[in-house]
Amino acid sequence: MRQLKTYFFLPFFITFLVAGCSIQKNPVTGTTRAFGYSWSQEIQIGRDADPEIVAQFGLYDDDELADYVVEIGERILAESHLRRPDTDRQFRETEFTFRMLDSPVINAFALPGGYIYFTRGMMAHLSNEAQFAVVMGHEIGHVAARHASQRALRQTIGQIAVVGGAVLGQEILGLPGQTLLELSSTAAQLLFLSYSRDNERESDALGVEYAAMSGYDSAEGAALFTSLKRISEKYGQTIPNFVSTHPDPGEREIRIPRLADEWRERSYEQTERNEERYMQIINGLIFGDNPRHGFEENGVFYHPDLEFRYNIPSGWEMINQPSQVVLLSQQEDAVSIFRIDGESSTPQQSVRAITSQDGIQLLEEGETLSSGEWNAYEATAHASLQDGTPIGLYIYAVSYGDYIYRFINYTVRDRYDTYEDNFRYVTESFDRLTDPSILAIEPVRIQTFRANRSGTFESFLPDPIPMDMDALDIAIINQVELEDQIQQGQWLKIPVQ
Repeated sequence: MRQLKTYFFLPFFITFLVAGCSIQKNPVTGTTRAFGYSWSQEIQIGRDADPEIVAQFGLYDDDELADYVVEIGERILAESHLRRPDTDRQFRETEFTFRMLDSPVINAFALPGGYIYFTRGMMAHLSNEAQFAVVMGHEIGHVAARHASQRALRQTIGQIAVVGGAVLGQEILGLPGQTLLELSSTAAQLLFLSYSRDNERESDALGVEYAAMSGYDSAEGAALFTSLKRISEKYGQTIPNFVSTHPDPGEREIRIPRLADEWRERSYEQTERNEERYMQIINGLIFGDNPRHGFEENGVFYHPDLEFRYNIPSGWEMINQPSQVVLLSQQEDAVSIFRIDGESSTPQQSVRAITSQDGIQLLEEGETLSSGEWNAYEATAHASLQDGTPIGLYIYAVSYGDYIYRFINYTVRDRYDTYEDNFRYVTESFDRLTDPSILAIEPVRIQTFRANRSGTFESFLPDPIPMDMDALDIAIINQVELEDQIQQGQWLKIPVQ
């Protein structure tokens, strides 16, 4: 728990709620047109969704880095269309919120009304402040051009790929219905909203414009898309989710310097890169998954911070989220959901909080022990999904340390007997974590430094390379090739553990 792995996707249909048609100005073009929301509604949508995004992904615990994101955000915002003298007052006076999320995924996104998010994964793949400024400008551009509201006008219902989409989820099972992410319908739609390619190209242009007007070398923004292209090539064209519907990274790495040249021709010098400051800011940044928040190894889930462990059935997929751990069967027709129950004081109370709900038919219940030591309570039950599909449930809660932990396991009823042993294999194995090497494990962090000699980049790699990374991964975050010559004094980013 505490980290989302966004490589697992399932489709789920949800309704895009459009409040109506609002005729208002576009702050970027200055023209009046129809939008799906009024500006005040956009602000409210962002304000309502922000706590859900923060709760789901978590904020990265680094005050200096958080302040830096705000500082650069405000600097770029000051040059945007939303802060220009001839812009309507309602846009000029809108406050923005800039956040740093604790996620290893390479991502940056914006919610309507001025909520901008960067992940630590994105920060690791940037190499100077100019690159950061262009991406920041891109996200501010989405807000300024009101792209989400434009899309809302056109899309009344659609299929959106939601991370960890519920296989069988519904309210009575403690799931939010739309998604295992625990996001409301609106928040999920906004987070995984696919902008058109024209929207993305416009935001690219705005990102370059705002960065150039702020004095940054905006051509540097192309380097991120070179990295994304390399990642795409490495993983067989599997582009990270946030760019899956965007223009091709190769197209963007060519277009961005051209856009930068256009602003240079308008007498914007664009000299700032601020590489040293950026490298100092991200020194010590956690890179990749943080094992302190839970990890799987050899069929066992370990949580060093909370000092517990339990088994994972062979072939099952694990999705480790901030608030829960989800296991999915290989056929994606059975699920086990593990989370802390903050409402119950005993295992029995925790289990009965589920079995007492309307629509649940209790079959059996009773006390038990987890790993022969920890007080637990279990129950089997029947229920039906909203479409009438009958399901079988196995609910299990255990008291350990300061918490009550609860597993909700379920599958379609005619397959329950097939999966019951898997459910019990997980729950009954819950136990204290005692392995000192796992209890002491630390995340990989980026160490930034100036090279003290010249040599190939490969010659600077650690031996062994930490965790499940490889040499190419490290070359990509440095925006170099393995055989490139590194000059003495050149900045490097090397993951260390």
